[in-house]
Amino acid sequence: MNYTLHQLRIFLAIVRTESITKAAEVMHLTQPAVSIQLKNLQEQFDLPLTEVVSRKLHITPFGHELALAAKRIIAEVDGINERMLAFKGELSGTLRISSVSTGKYVMPYFLTDFLKQHSGVELQLDVTNKTQVLEQLEQNAIDFALVSILPEKMGIDRIPLMGNRLYLVGGADADETGLLPKDLEKLPFIMREKGSGTRHVTEGFLKAHGVTLDHKMELTSNEAVKQAVMAGLGYSIMPLIGIGRELQRGALRIIPVQGLPLASEWNLIWLRGKAFTPAMKGYADFLTAERERLIERNFSWYEQYRQA
Repeated sequence: MNYTLHQLRIFLAIVRTESITKAAEVMHLTQPAVSIQLKNLQEQFDLPLTEVVSRKLHITPFGHELALAAKRIIAEVDGINERMLAFKGELSGTLRISSVSTGKYVMPYFLTDFLKQHSGVELQLDVTNKTQVLEQLEQNAIDFALVSILPEKMGIDRIPLMGNRLYLVGGADADETGLLPKDLEKLPFIMREKGSGTRHVTEGFLKAHGVTLDHKMELTSNEAVKQAVMAGLGYSIMPLIGIGRELQRGALRIIPVQGLPLASEWNLIWLRGKAFTPAMKGYADFLTAERERLIERNFSWYEQYRQA
């Protein structure tokens, strides 16, 4: 046997996501790189680790057995590293964070300084939609989750990070005349996929104002929606946090609509009663102390759109 810890970590990501593509995103690798490492790992065993049925990747029973062993191996290795750093007086361990997709415009700015200060802390950051984030949290597969909509039926604690506002936006040539909610029925409308927090909030606004959309397009990422709006394919209700640069250079325009913007709040949440690791406690303490400074440094541009 000649497999590596790197291969085992990649395999665990594949087991968790049941997807080569999603595992690549979680591990910040290319899809071919993940496929190669899976192939190299598979060559160490006579039994298959995965199989494809109806074009979907499945983990075999032996693959699940290997995953259990891999978790124990990696936990032991990580424990050795943590104990070594603890002897040196350094904060160590792994931070496992899952963020809703729009949170990718927020989370890195609240992580960079902390990780620079504590090089012994390893980050595992997954970016996906709201439904999957909450599933990971409920299963205790992560330490923290970044969300803009708090779960209603889950006991959680939280650290509020910053405000979140959503506006109707159009492309560079969009008419900026103010609209009533009912006017949205006349527009080609672009929605996020089901399970998205932005989709959830948008549907709540439309329902509250009796708006029925007959002409709509559905896309599966905030970036895809943004590109479609800039290309002139339609209009969408989008979080301001992800479109600042496009607004500043005129590629997108905010269209005033009665009842908008929709306001919520970015929160870092965790399961109530969860035992904090040293890395979790260190990060929670860091955010509590540094949140305002980080907002001022990284998001001062945000306030110029408050009255938009």
